[in-house]
Amino acid sequence: MLALQHVTKLYGSVIGVNDVSVELGQGAHGLLGPNGAGKTTLLGLITGQLRPTIGTVRVFGERPFGNPAILARIGYCPAADLTERRATPQEWVTYLMRLSGFQPAAARQRADQALDEVGLTEASRRPLSTLSKGMRQRAKLAGAFAHEPDLLVLDEPFDGLDPVARHDLVNLVRHWARDRSLLVASHLLHEVEALQADLAVILGGRLVASGSAAEIRGLIDALPSEIHFRTDAPTELAERACRAGVVETLRIKGGDSLIIGTRQADRLAAIVAEAVQNGITVREVIAADRTLEGIFGRLVQLHRGIEA
Repeated sequence: MLALQHVTKLYGSVIGVNDVSVELGQGAHGLLGPNGAGKTTLLGLITGQLRPTIGTVRVFGERPFGNPAILARIGYCPAADLTERRATPQEWVTYLMRLSGFQPAAARQRADQALDEVGLTEASRRPLSTLSKGMRQRAKLAGAFAHEPDLLVLDEPFDGLDPVARHDLVNLVRHWARDRSLLVASHLLHEVEALQADLAVILGGRLVASGSAAEIRGLIDALPSEIHFRTDAPTELAERACRAGVVETLRIKGGDSLIIGTRQADRLAAIVAEAVQNGITVREVIAADRTLEGIFGRLVQLHRGIEA
């Protein structure tokens, strides 16, 4: 469905995307990264709005830039808010359908259907200037899928939505993914997790990980886990762990904080338990965060060169 080979996008001397290579099959995919990571630039390349400086982008086997046949198969919901505020959602989405080549009656029909699907029927004839940001977000989503694209690209689609609306639209997007391919960019990992999508993580313009949530967990599991101890005897506890050969990295902070990086958390736990039995006081143990949010944070740390 999507293939990028050594893609780099430069804005003068600024690197937007740096040597990204990835292949994504049909289905749902999440593009994760903090703000400024390069997600929007990457989506611009995929949706044919930008031409790569280096490398090739293929969508359905063809270059999207300047390719009307491919662009017609893509639906795009940008992160930016709608600047046109005088039009109504019905007029706005109808206009987009006319740009997609539909005759007036068919364009209006598709607009009404899409607005109904996103729960905007009652507000469809009110000026966009009178609607909340969440309602304008719904209008953008309707405009992205009303022409029934094969690939739906959503950039921060749930931004500005209240929890109930976010829940409803997550379910709607999951429904869309049954019949078409989906690429959702977000800086909030739980949003993509809720879509049951595969993950690709972009940081500093580079793709640092891709695969299922389980595969990315496996990637992190191969790295040392950080475990924090609060103890009255950090040096003695560190010596015990080092003699047992379970330490990958080690830091002592202040007079009572010990941070051990290990791939053998179970053995380390046994060593600490034995130390407690021998009279060493351990007041607190904070294990590595193995949730997806924790994995994401760890990937950020690795990218920035912060070791355990």
